Amino acid sequence: MGYSRQYYYKLEKEEVSKLSDTAAIVAAVQCQRKLLPRLGTRKLHYMIYRSGESCFKCGRDKLFDILRSNNMLITPKRRYVQTTNSKHWMHKYPNIAKDMVIETPEQLWVSDITYIKTLQGNCYLNLITDAYSRKIVGYAIQDNMEAESMIKAYKKAIAGREHKQIQTIHHSDRGLQYCSKEYVSLSVNNGFRISMTENGDPYENALAERMNRTLKEEFGLGEILKTKEIAYKMVEEAVFLYNNLRPHCSLNYQTPQQVHKKIPDKFLLYQGTN
Repeated sequence: MGYSRQYYYKLEKEEVSKLSDTAAIVAAVQCQRKLLPRLGTRKLHYMIYRSGESCFKCGRDKLFDILRSNNMLITPKRRYVQTTNSKHWMHKYPNIAKDMVIETPEQLWVSDITYIKTLQGNCYLNLITDAYSRKIVGYAIQDNMEAESMIKAYKKAIAGREHKQIQTIHHSDRGLQYCSKEYVSLSVNNGFRISMTENGDPYENALAERMNRTLKEEFGLGEILKTKEIAYKMVEEAVFLYNNLRPHCSLNYQTPQQVHKKIPDKFLLYQGTN
């Protein structure tokens, strides 16, 4: 064949080594996905590299190839059910968050409602997310869409504020719950400004919509769960893992909790001059 015996054995050894490295990388991925089972490939690459896994000797594109060949790539699930009723008589507020430059945690909170299916019927999850840190600062899950559940999430967010010197804007869609007297009073009594989407455009509340999708796709909340009690427990676990363990690409692969606890120095200096 025109090849020496030494060259043949060299190729054989390299192939065995390659298979061994691939198996080690797959094992490392499986280890990282024990707590975050639907973690994406870019975040996996960062987390394995950061953890100092000795087996990790490939770049991001090669990791994509390995996961693809092992049927381990995460495919997004496209689902959409409208949960907003904006056709009501109550006062609606203008969108003051549009084109806003977010410079610090707790400058802008976005809120939205999504559904979770169970064999006992639907549950409804209200999330309040900090636009700067991407941290879920408040949440509540109930088997109805009444304003009481939304207020519970809002109160949780307010009680956990870490930067009370920052004036917060609360942004949401124009749903009945967010326009209710009780919900609006919470904003007014705490010195928050109110912002709402206009013309029913979902892109005006894109971050909140994306948060719903992330929890459903990566933490199993998009599946049909057995009971409502399981849904409640899974939401609590998902929020904790998302805030404290899941690295975020837009946060330079930090977790939301790491980013949320600190106000940028340039913002403090800016405040001091005004």
